[in-house]
Amino acid sequence: MNFDIAERKSAIILAAVAVVQGAWVLWNLRLDGWRFVHYLGFASGQSGNLLGWAAAAFVAIIYVVVSARRLPSVRKHLVRPSFLKLLALAVAIAAGILEEVMFRRWTMNWLMAHGQGAIVQVLGSGLFFGAAHGIWGLMGKSIRVAIGATVATGLLGVLLALVFLLAGRSLAPCIVAHFFITLLIEPGLVLAATRGEMGLRR
Repeated sequence: MNFDIAERKSAIILAAVAVVQGAWVLWNLRLDGWRFVHYLGFASGQSGNLLGWAAAAFVAIIYVVVSARRLPSVRKHLVRPSFLKLLALAVAIAAGILEEVMFRRWTMNWLMAHGQGAIVQVLGSGLFFGAAHGIWGLMGKSIRVAIGATVATGLLGVLLALVFLLAGRSLAPCIVAHFFITLLIEPGLVLAATRGEMGLRR
């Protein structure tokens, strides 16, 4: 298996994310088992509704298509089998769970508990999600790209927050949408960041 420097860096990044986020998921599964699965919305009567699932599918498709159109590395690695795609599978499971718990359930429920309505919950979720993902731009050592990454992922955060509300505050549709987005675009996204593609105008 011949990896160039960018692919090696990407593999290390993906592996690190999978280990860190995956450890949290495994720890919770070990502690709470089926209660944790129920908390995530994957239980009878907790998995949301048809509207939430339809919205989740729409968000996933649109975000993947737009990402593939913007970045050549995402396009190239969208469905291409590779070691990076295998790592992305682990990341997709871990990030789909941890990030949806953090940025949808915890953030939005905290805002709701503090008297904030749906608009503030959605915008707050998107803002925190986008800020946490600005690191993709910083990997390319560009503030402009970091801002672009923050805006793009912030918009995704807003859309997933809407899915959360439409699904009756069930995380399951959000987690599944996040899983497919990450699985499909993450290898190419990390490669684009390490190769500096995000700073190029298209």
